[in-house]
Amino acid sequence: MGSKGKKKHSQNDDILETLGDFTSKENWDKFFTLRSDSFEWYAEWPNLRDPLLSLLRTLSSSQSHPLPLPLLVPACGNSRLSEHLYDAGHTAITNVDFSKVVISDMLRRNVRDRPLMRWRVMDITAMQFEDESFSAVIDKGGLDALMEPELGSKLGNQYLSEVKRVLKPGGKFVCLTLAESHVLNILFSKFRLGWKMSVDAIPLKSSGKPSLQTFMVVAEKELSTLVHQITSLLPNSSLHSNSKQVSGLHEALQNENQIREKYSSGSDILYSVDDLQEELPKLSQGRRLQLTLGGQGYSAFSYRAVILDAEEQADPFTYHCGVFLVPKIRTREWLFYSEEGQWMVVRSSKAARLIMVFLDASHSDTSMEEIQKDLSPLVKMLAPAENEIGAQIPFMMASEGIKERNTIQKVTSSLTGSIIVEDVIYENVDSEVSCIFPSRELVFRRLVFERAANLVQSEALLKDEQLPTKLVSETGRKKNNASSKSRKGGSQTHNVGASSHLTLTVYHGYLASSYHTGIISGFTLISSYMENVASSGKMVKAVIIGLGAGLLPMFLHGCIPFLEIETVELDPVIVDVARDHFSFVEDKRLKVHIADGIQFVQEIGSSGVTQIHGKINDPSHTKSPVNASSTVSHADVEATKVDIVIVDVDSSDPSSGLACPAPDFLEESFLETVKDKLSEEGLFVVNLVSRSQAIKDLSLSRMKKVFSHLFCLQLDEDVNEVHFALKSESCIEDNCFSEASLKLDKLLKFKHPEIGQNIINATKKIRRLK
Repeated sequence: MGSKGKKKHSQNDDILETLGDFTSKENWDKFFTLRSDSFEWYAEWPNLRDPLLSLLRTLSSSQSHPLPLPLLVPACGNSRLSEHLYDAGHTAITNVDFSKVVISDMLRRNVRDRPLMRWRVMDITAMQFEDESFSAVIDKGGLDALMEPELGSKLGNQYLSEVKRVLKPGGKFVCLTLAESHVLNILFSKFRLGWKMSVDAIPLKSSGKPSLQTFMVVAEKELSTLVHQITSLLPNSSLHSNSKQVSGLHEALQNENQIREKYSSGSDILYSVDDLQEELPKLSQGRRLQLTLGGQGYSAFSYRAVILDAEEQADPFTYHCGVFLVPKIRTREWLFYSEEGQWMVVRSSKAARLIMVFLDASHSDTSMEEIQKDLSPLVKMLAPAENEIGAQIPFMMASEGIKERNTIQKVTSSLTGSIIVEDVIYENVDSEVSCIFPSRELVFRRLVFERAANLVQSEALLKDEQLPTKLVSETGRKKNNASSKSRKGGSQTHNVGASSHLTLTVYHGYLASSYHTGIISGFTLISSYMENVASSGKMVKAVIIGLGAGLLPMFLHGCIPFLEIETVELDPVIVDVARDHFSFVEDKRLKVHIADGIQFVQEIGSSGVTQIHGKINDPSHTKSPVNASSTVSHADVEATKVDIVIVDVDSSDPSSGLACPAPDFLEESFLETVKDKLSEEGLFVVNLVSRSQAIKDLSLSRMKKVFSHLFCLQLDEDVNEVHFALKSESCIEDNCFSEASLKLDKLLKFKHPEIGQNIINATKKIRRLK
């Protein structure tokens, strides 16, 4: 968007006629095409230099931020602000704008003289950066441009949420603004809890003409819920230009500081309870309020809470008001951490008003019964007037459905964090499991990462070697336990603790996981090719990125005898856990590599690096000499290709909205690399786990840029989707799916025919993406 204000200087009226809606990408592309030279809407560098450089010096000296400071300039436009900052020594600058026209122009203008500066085409309301990536975000008119009065505050809210997310602790958001009232309202409210704020005026050019004053609002990120007064650094001498503009800012500052005084007074059960008591009795559709409940003199504990008033729905609400408790281990999950996820919980709760309460370490040694008793008088004060007097307010909480649990091992990895291996018995299991493997007891072994404690990375059903074969299942890494573990059927009564004297091992002949079944069902897209390879006595080559407990590669190894599998895992501790506790074993057809998955794929076929089939193509390795011939045939090139690449890697940040894969595996550059390394009939498979439709759509759009033919399997759960991409320009026709499924069925070898039928049934749900 660039440094764009909405107050229009008269000398620029002819240029600004190209702009109608300041939030329109098309309008800005047109504007930047007409005006390719730099353009400053307000506050030019001579006026900005001293206050900005002074602020950045203070930031680098007072905080443990790396030098040079990583800076973000959102909505950069064609302003020279970044260039001036770069020339002043701040070389780690990332510029983003949703106009491809201006980003291309700015990149060409700076690539030689300022090679370290980065330019990205990106929507600032949904930025693709990791959390806490930048020490400072410098906005020159971007927020002003987003806040079109007729469009409301939606885009501004989304943008500021992103700013808060990408800033490091101690980092600063610098907003250069004309300080219109609707902009100040959202700016002050979004940075109220846990932020220090100040307001200053940028000196004006010495001119006799009246002009608009530019203000610099600075918000510093704290790791607290304290509420600070906004510090005014406004010198009277600098506020002579526009009396109406200045008086409006003074009034907004005074009102906001009064609100903050009430928040920090500590005399109320809720922050700003005086302001909210008039509003809370009334339901307001789509309203979301963040509060702190309880505290000294009011309850045994204090709580962080969010009040959400549901949107109107067709069916009547079951409850006027409900409470949803979020355990400490789940507070950073996207479903509860993000606004979009919270609204999904509201819709599921069937409550007109949902009070979401986040538990923390202070509640760890307290029973849920005590928590509910402590919370009850607090949440009654928050119930809408429609709630009948004396009516019970239901307490809800996600349940794992686990009857018994026994921790087998807990180990800490520098890469993954705390890793837990546990044996569990579920309250209910699928009737299918009991029918195929009748047994009086079913014990599941699970691999869990504490950073995402509610997401089971891998799961296998154990068998007693003294009894007939039972079952191994891998029920849904990246799935919500409450939904994925609700296997309908009879309750099992095995005692986990009593099983310690039995020899329990993992059985690798069955997968109950719907997404693993889905991954294999996608092989039907290349079943003709696989059949030809098998009949010629050759091997199909596959790379699986992400080992987990090793259940998918072990299963494939058992049911496809002509498949060579290379599994790549970044964390050596995970490999040890898979071997020690999940019976993962390598042989000549199944290898595991401790390596970075992206780098591994990049180096497929390169000399001096690990090759497919587990051979080491290194001049120093006498058992695998490098082919010295300078002539490489097409067949030789194809021999270095792989036929199947599967990405099943979890994201280390559960709050990002993308649980699987890690975002880097959906970057266009990696997708291009995969396509290059696939054989002509090759298949790319990615397990996509997200509750956000926007994230799913973005991922799909990137894959469409690289691959001509895409397919998708939507699983019964609303979280997992398996996406398939074919390298070949030709593609299986829809009327050939049945025949291709039959070919796949003949290629798969199982001890239990029912297992193959699950996979074939899944092929019927694969749909082509246009």
